[in-house]
Amino acid sequence: MIVDEEDLDLSALQQKDPAAFKTLISRLHPLLLSLVRPMVGDGPAEEIVQEAWIKVYNSIGRFEGRSQLKTWISSIALNEARMHLRRNKKEFSMTASAGDGGILEGRFRENGGWSAPPVKWRSAATDDLLMQDNLIECIERTMNRLPVNQSAMLRLRDMEGLPFETICNELEVTASNARVLLHRARGELYQMLEHYEETGEC
Repeated sequence: MIVDEEDLDLSALQQKDPAAFKTLISRLHPLLLSLVRPMVGDGPAEEIVQEAWIKVYNSIGRFEGRSQLKTWISSIALNEARMHLRRNKKEFSMTASAGDGGILEGRFRENGGWSAPPVKWRSAATDDLLMQDNLIECIERTMNRLPVNQSAMLRLRDMEGLPFETICNELEVTASNARVLLHRARGELYQMLEHYEETGEC
């Protein structure tokens, strides 16, 4: 989701204008749900996001614009999710587990070239392909199947476009660990897309 902040009236938001907040919530609520759901599950996600909105409402007067508004609000929601996990004594680790190099291991030669090249897409109009409902469903299914840490990284970086440094800070993960998580998540998504192009199925 791309959120255009240019037409959001920060002054009105900081004065607690109901119409301005209604616009803000309508734009960002789905994003916040997609961020916290992988961490806490479907059940608590809505309640956690509601709590995040209350904190946003109460503290927006102190927002100084040092980051994008979307980034600031996302960090509040992620912090609410972490506090929920701590209260319920559940563990949530963003650390990449040890193991193989990911789904793309073995696809490259030592010189960096492909040993097993990607499948050639039948249509040059990849945007048209991505608009197919069944492919969108396959992508979402793959995202939900990913380990929680990988799903969070992929959503924040590739789907929401948050800066890499911001993601590392908000998820409390090192840059090297974040790169591993992102690489593995992208590899899983890539494998699904390649399979879809060959078979038309997830």
